[in-house]
Amino acid sequence: MAETLCPTPVVDPKTLAELVDGPDADRIIIVDVSPCRPGVPHIPHALPFDLDGSMSDQSSSLPHTMPSLLQFQNRLRKLGVNNDSHVIVTEDDFLFASARPWWMMHACGFNNASVLEGGNAGWVAAGGRLTTDITPAPEPGTVTLTALPGAIIDRDEVLRIIAANDDPTTPRIVDARSAERFAGKVAEPRTGLRSGHMPTATNLPYTDIIADGRIRPVEELRQLIDGAAGDRPIVATCGSGVTACIIALAATLVGREDIGIYDGSWSEWARPGNTPVVTDA
Repeated sequence: MAETLCPTPVVDPKTLAELVDGPDADRIIIVDVSPCRPGVPHIPHALPFDLDGSMSDQSSSLPHTMPSLLQFQNRLRKLGVNNDSHVIVTEDDFLFASARPWWMMHACGFNNASVLEGGNAGWVAAGGRLTTDITPAPEPGTVTLTALPGAIIDRDEVLRIIAANDDPTTPRIVDARSAERFAGKVAEPRTGLRSGHMPTATNLPYTDIIADGRIRPVEELRQLIDGAAGDRPIVATCGSGVTACIIALAATLVGREDIGIYDGSWSEWARPGNTPVVTDA
């Protein structure tokens, strides 16, 4: 496999500008995870990454469910992704959904992916331009994916983690939702869900990881991650598996490798049923 074009999971706009004007520009694939809306400006050559649609398992009753390995591989190929490509993920927000595609690729063994720091706004602030031109469909790629064990966690595994909490090698569940939602002091934005959090979980709101439209410096991230998880492995959760990936991104930046995402997150856990829920209200 060719040498990676960007060895870090976060790339700044200046570096991206150099890459798209460089000798390996044909290996750069920009995907925009913003909601697909015709006529909305985007970075030139960016392709839509439809997280609410084709890039999630449409047979699932839960939002943003990870598709099967083969489904995801085929959809990346439609974006022109090859094994030597480098995928840059951007969005309209500074950092909200773009970590999810990055983690999805990581979970499938494709590590040549990065999140654009500051998203489209950061690109413009650095002097980049946007366009409303529709990016033509690329030639299909040939990327081959292999699932990374432990990167995507299901509800049964979370139940086992909670039951084994006294074992110091057991992962810590880290919840990216707001403190008010975690405590059960406000109603969930999705109807029909209980309020509160999973037993043994700690709270690290994803908004704490961001400051002034940028992800915090590594040493600040380290304090946040260590404060939430100690030296335990991490299973991140949120509302539907999207902002949990911001915790995974921060943990990766500080050198953690023992990370998983609870894919169903609160949208699955908080449905009426037998899963335990704790409130601080």
